[in-house]
Amino acid sequence: MEYINVDIIIRLMLSLFLGFALGLERELTNKYAGLRTHLLVCLGACVFTILSIYGFPTFAVGDNVDPQQATGVRDTARIAAQIVTGIGFIGAGTVLRNGPMVFGLTTAATLWVAASIGMACGTGLYDVAVISTILSVAVLTIIRVFERQILPNSGKNSRRYKIAVYCDRDDTKKIYDYLISKVDDMKEFQEKKLIENPNKSRITAGVEICNKKLINEIYYKLGELTDADSVSLQEIND
Repeated sequence: MEYINVDIIIRLMLSLFLGFALGLERELTNKYAGLRTHLLVCLGACVFTILSIYGFPTFAVGDNVDPQQATGVRDTARIAAQIVTGIGFIGAGTVLRNGPMVFGLTTAATLWVAASIGMACGTGLYDVAVISTILSVAVLTIIRVFERQILPNSGKNSRRYKIAVYCDRDDTKKIYDYLISKVDDMKEFQEKKLIENPNKSRITAGVEICNKKLINEIYYKLGELTDADSVSLQEIND
């Protein structure tokens, strides 16, 4: 029976633990890629790195060399290098575009970092992996507080919302004029006539607002401004 390599097990378990730390922050803030995704990305990067180091024997130089005396140079970075490319496809899947609005970039970057932490675990650089995880979680939490408290007027502090209103078609211009008067940065404004009732429309608008009180004001005012069937408001997370 082959022995169990304790060092390899430690690397795998540590990658799971550190991936959990990153994924938990994303999960608690209701992002598109959460706990399981970060766990698997970190673990997968660790496994691929371990395979690239230990999974392939040294090749022989020449045709008549005894396999027991095989020599040569292994490029252990070949598989690991593909992790950087592969994680780009996963990260691209978390970046969503709604008209001119783009969100999910921070989550994509977090997945990229999770892969690098998994690679660090796979190579046995535990100090690099742990410190990188601590710094990443700090950036995701402390810097968010810094942006909102210290830089209240920064564009990074603005929140993106999608507003949807079901109302009479005659109220479209009234809603548009009101939003233009209240919002400096309106990303989109669309009207779609309802097939089941041609006299009704579904209006959607994408806005960026720093002041939380203002979005509450807009929400209630839209209900008062028109005889709307419904008004919904959704915050779009990055």
